[in-house]
Amino acid sequence: MTRATTVRAVLAAAVLLVSVFITLTMSPRLGLDLQGGTRMVLQAEDSATVEANRETTDRTLEVLRQRIDSLGVAEPVLTRSGEDRIIVELPDVQDPRQAAAVIGRTAQLSFHAVQGATPPGTEPESKPETEPGSGRLTLPDEQGTQLDLGPARLSGAGVKDATASFEAQQAAGWTVKLDFHKDAGKDWTRLTGEAACHPAGDERRRVAIVLDEKVISSPQVDTSVGCQAGLPSGGTQITGSFSAKEARDLALLIKGGALPVPVEIVEQRTVGPTLGAAAIDASAQAALIGAAATALFITFVYRLFGALAAVALAAYGVISYAALVGLGVTLTLPGLAGFVLAIGMAVDANVLVFERAREECQDRPTRSLRSALTTGFQKAFSAVADSNITTLLAAGLLFFLGSGPVKGFGVTLAIGVVASMFSALVIARALTEIAAGSRFVSDYRGVNGIARPGSVRTWLTRKDPQLFRKPVRWIVVSTALVAVAVAGIVVRGVDLGVEFTGGRLVEYSTSRPVDVETARSTLADAGFGDAEVTTAGDGDISVRTGKLDNDGEHALREALATEGGETTKVRDELIGPSLGDELRRNALIALGVAVFVQLAYLAMRFRWTFAVASVVGMVHDVVIVVGAFAWLGRPVDGIFLAALLTVIGYSVNDSVVVFDRVRELWAGNRKTPLATIARRAVLQTVPRTVNTGMGALFILVALAVLGGDSLADFALALLIGIVVGTWSSVFTAVPGALVLERRTGAPPPVPGKASRRARAPRRARAPRRDPLDNGARV
Repeated sequence: MTRATTVRAVLAAAVLLVSVFITLTMSPRLGLDLQGGTRMVLQAEDSATVEANRETTDRTLEVLRQRIDSLGVAEPVLTRSGEDRIIVELPDVQDPRQAAAVIGRTAQLSFHAVQGATPPGTEPESKPETEPGSGRLTLPDEQGTQLDLGPARLSGAGVKDATASFEAQQAAGWTVKLDFHKDAGKDWTRLTGEAACHPAGDERRRVAIVLDEKVISSPQVDTSVGCQAGLPSGGTQITGSFSAKEARDLALLIKGGALPVPVEIVEQRTVGPTLGAAAIDASAQAALIGAAATALFITFVYRLFGALAAVALAAYGVISYAALVGLGVTLTLPGLAGFVLAIGMAVDANVLVFERAREECQDRPTRSLRSALTTGFQKAFSAVADSNITTLLAAGLLFFLGSGPVKGFGVTLAIGVVASMFSALVIARALTEIAAGSRFVSDYRGVNGIARPGSVRTWLTRKDPQLFRKPVRWIVVSTALVAVAVAGIVVRGVDLGVEFTGGRLVEYSTSRPVDVETARSTLADAGFGDAEVTTAGDGDISVRTGKLDNDGEHALREALATEGGETTKVRDELIGPSLGDELRRNALIALGVAVFVQLAYLAMRFRWTFAVASVVGMVHDVVIVVGAFAWLGRPVDGIFLAALLTVIGYSVNDSVVVFDRVRELWAGNRKTPLATIARRAVLQTVPRTVNTGMGALFILVALAVLGGDSLADFALALLIGIVVGTWSSVFTAVPGALVLERRTGAPPPVPGKASRRARAPRRARAPRRDPLDNGARV
């Protein structure tokens, strides 16, 4: 065993030991879509006097943190997103009405002088009226009397504390006592002193306490208070026939402090605990079944070396999981799907190396197994690096341009790429090099799996199909496929999910079966005639509406319960219209940036003709996947976007492998026609494409069958994308490059320094001389 092999083996053992330790001692951090709970996105908005920026949003976040802590939610998470958004995650909260009431209310508490009143019935307008620039308000009091209020004299920021108490002696019931800061206490004394100048019973002797443009109390100043004297205590009590719960909630709101700026709930998602547990179980089953099928497949194809690659695949699973846990990455449902998918894609590097080693053994049958394996690793490294970099680019776009749980998919995918590189280039290489050093493995060629060409390679070599004699015909076929997809988009339309259109999507589970027509008529009778009702999962009911608040959702659930019995909310998504427009715009930007970034990288690594052809093939794949979903009537949402960007990475990955081989063969055979070079490159890389695709297909089929509605569309989009991407890398990108090369007439590539070094004979190393030997010979 060489020193390099020893170093790889020791490094692999050390990383595995650390990974196993992390796996056994640390627990994963689950997102709300897996553990159940409510997630809200709050949009900070400008007020009349304060601009919503980074500073005011941070202050608002701290105020909200105090309020949520008062609610008793276990381990809430509050983070700022961008300049003016706050993400609130509330584990195990299934009914978000109370949380939304406490969080969403801006608690803009203010104290006003009453300047007049209009008896009930005289003024029918009940909505708040504001005179621009004056700060004056016209608001109804507790009995409906319209009060003309002066400008705010005191804000909630001056309130030091707020407590709820029951005043039995004064028969006031539940009250909220407010304590003011020193300067605010002086303002309160001045305000009550001015009101005391009016006679008893005069409306102007009242002081209105306004919370979010609603008069919650408007008491008369006691007759014992003299004009301009005011209340000397610097404190007050809010009365208003409160119940115990209302008094405590009001105290919590005021004690939390007035928000520096108003906030609006633009996104709200609630996931039941059963849905998250089912998704984890389904993903675990899909991972085990898919990984086992992939391991059996590569063992069947590559014999002993395939079995060693399967061991490295298991090590990859442990390392990537430990990296997710150790780095504290929040594992979301799309992230979990990405982790499972990466298992199937992790064999790509091993397949590339083994196929190159097979070529070396076929070209030079007398060379040693170890030498062929080493050459395979060296020659495959360029394709492995390029293909993984393109996947990392897609993962980066998912993280920076995705939203919510989709970011978790990008993180998981990136960690999976790095872990797969380590498992293939370190663990698998160490295992196979140790095995290649065995005389038994070297002598019995049918055992190791790479000393003999595979059946696919043998069949292709024997048939030698002339694929690109007329490349235009393949372009015509691809154009026809794109036309069918575009027809689906135009005729059927793209069913944008609620994430891109705004609105609310709620999924319910009922104790009694309810068919769609019954549920639709029941909801229409309850006033929800515009609701779209469909089936979801195992007999569940999915309801999609436009604007619907939490009270409306509660009424909708109650109406559905009249037919279905006990009705449980499984999933709930609320997206504001402005956020829906933004997410839709960001999705288009993400796709555009993906095309540009991949084109720029490919143009840097290859000839521009190869780069353009690869990007054309990538766009071809995207259009066909979207068109297929249009024809099937499947929704296009954030998880679909994650699948689409993954398809982009996979498509470019396949094209990179093919064009890397074209570049290598063309540089070594500059006088050979490019069409012949392309045909050879495709025939040499087809076994890799087929074997890698099979590894991913095993995982995706398992996800589609076992993953339920949450992951079925994700798996379906990737299944279509992998099949179409395999086609386009051979029959769209390559013919396109041939057509472009005919028109440019550029010379073939010049062999690089690495190629010349590879072909240069290696100088024999002089044997080490004994220090006592003077070199004299007879």
